[in-house]
Amino acid sequence: MPNITKRGDSYRITVSLGADGTGKQRRKYLTFKPPAGLTPKQEKKAVDQAALEFEHKVLNGDVLDQSTRFHDFMKRWLTEYAEKQLKVRTYTRYRELLVRADIAFGNMKLKDIKPHHLTEFYNNLGEQGVRKDIKYTPTDYAAELIRKAGMTQAAISAGAGVGKSCIYSCLHGERVSADTARKLSDYFKEELDEMFTKDEDKGLSGRTVKDHHTVLSSLFSTAVQWQVIPSNPCERVKPPKYKKPESRYLDENGAAALIAALSEEPYHYQIAVYTLLYTGLRRGEVCGLEWCDIDDIKGLLTVRNNLLYVPEKGLYIDEPKSESSKRVITMPADLVELLKNNRKWQKEQEERLGTAWNRNNSVIRNPDGSRMRPDTLSSWFHDFVQRHGLPDISLHSLRHTNATLMIASGIPLKTVSVRLGHSSVAITGDLYSHAIQSVDALAAGALNDILSPSKNAEKNIKVG
Repeated sequence: MPNITKRGDSYRITVSLGADGTGKQRRKYLTFKPPAGLTPKQEKKAVDQAALEFEHKVLNGDVLDQSTRFHDFMKRWLTEYAEKQLKVRTYTRYRELLVRADIAFGNMKLKDIKPHHLTEFYNNLGEQGVRKDIKYTPTDYAAELIRKAGMTQAAISAGAGVGKSCIYSCLHGERVSADTARKLSDYFKEELDEMFTKDEDKGLSGRTVKDHHTVLSSLFSTAVQWQVIPSNPCERVKPPKYKKPESRYLDENGAAALIAALSEEPYHYQIAVYTLLYTGLRRGEVCGLEWCDIDDIKGLLTVRNNLLYVPEKGLYIDEPKSESSKRVITMPADLVELLKNNRKWQKEQEERLGTAWNRNNSVIRNPDGSRMRPDTLSSWFHDFVQRHGLPDISLHSLRHTNATLMIASGIPLKTVSVRLGHSSVAITGDLYSHAIQSVDALAAGALNDILSPSKNAEKNIKVG
């Protein structure tokens, strides 16, 4: 029950929230002044009602003031702002980032969190021992144990209590989580360091540290708007610096080598990669394409969907990344023909599988007709690159390859920007400065050939 203390013509209502992690009692206060003209009995009833309502709000986390602690506000912010205003993947990412922030600031009052607290937090994130997702790389011995076990991958998966994809990863030298590494070592009764090599713990990357700053700045900005605190402490802290990695891409020879290797791969993956390479679309945009987005006659492709996956929600269709990402681009003639053949392949698969065929309108589909998950495509591509000894690129590198080849061919930067769905030409110029510099060098060479004094002299061109 709330504690009620009369103070002159008003009442101080106190609700206890128990002790915090340090043993200090946590309380919320309300000053209530009853309306004038009430009888003593009516006044008591009004005070009791106010106390009950205040207690209900406090216990439900609905009371926000400068004594509000970070943990309580964070939960309120996630449910009342982030979950409703942000895209699912952004919300999921922010929630993950706030786990470390809650450990650091959870019991602190919002008003007490100062710039130096944030700076210290960012510095700590870059230190060893912070990461909870250290990966383990399987040794050749691990793959040998799995192959010689005389069991199916599904049986090993079930016996060890790990996912089937983890067994696949071990067979192909791909990293797995610490938990998976320990379970498989226990299952085979082998030492952990015999089967796996632990990745070096270098702390969180500069990009991830900056992401923490971004989500905290958004949270504190909302706290200012809700009049919980007077100012945002993040605004008085310089965002953590990080070196942006250079975009990886293929040149003409690399692209040709990739296409040659692609001919040996399953058809549905071929179509996905060709579409990425010819259009420069993001993987979610390609996986989200439907046949109504393809105009075979005019050779146009419309981007209006983004296929995404998060564990909590599964596979779902969202709008493109931004308004500028909603676009219509002209397809190369070869891609138009490839997609026509893909439509025929899908019809043949449907006839062959009958009721087992998954019916939807996706352009990029698995052999059973189901939508292709973007992360599945990325995992396959990583394996594909390694198997064929291609340069160390990711699936997103195909987008960079598309842009770089267009710029190198002299396509205007504005056109490239629109095709990629960037919000401004400046973003395109910043991302692909390497390609622009190469074209600039070619332009300088062309001008040199045209304006060379020695060549002008040979042509008896007089100056002046």
